[in-house]
Amino acid sequence: MFTPEFWVAASFLILLAIFAYIGVHRTLASALDERQARIKAELDEARRLKEEATALLADYQRRQRDAEREAAQILATARAEAERTAVEAGARMEDFVARRSKMAEAKIAQAEAQALTDVRAAAAEAATAVAERILRQTVKGKVADDLIAQGIEDVKKNLN
Repeated sequence: MFTPEFWVAASFLILLAIFAYIGVHRTLASALDERQARIKAELDEARRLKEEATALLADYQRRQRDAEREAAQILATARAEAERTAVEAGARMEDFVARRSKMAEAKIAQAEAQALTDVRAAAAEAATAVAERILRQTVKGKVADDLIAQGIEDVKKNLN
């Protein structure tokens, strides 16, 4: 009269009744609720961590942009400083060359003046010697000696 399917269905219903009497459905529901709460907490924590990571990423990107901007400013300042230093060095070099040129010109002028003085002195000595020789040959005696000495002194004073 009872088929095996009947006994399986009856056994199943009895098992369900025992489970209901013991409260397995409440334990199962509370376990599922706990799991749901744990998963929800993990999702909330993951969301919070994601927001923190997003904020940190934005902060680091901002810092990177600031650092790149600062590096660009430092580079621009260094280039400007290098150009300014090069201009100053060029100006100092031109000033140095100009001073050296003036010093060289002054030394050349001094050497020319010294040479002119030396030539005049040599010419005066030569003229004096020639005049002395001519006067000695043409003028004789004590008057000649006095004239020669006086003339030599005058020529020396005039030429120097």
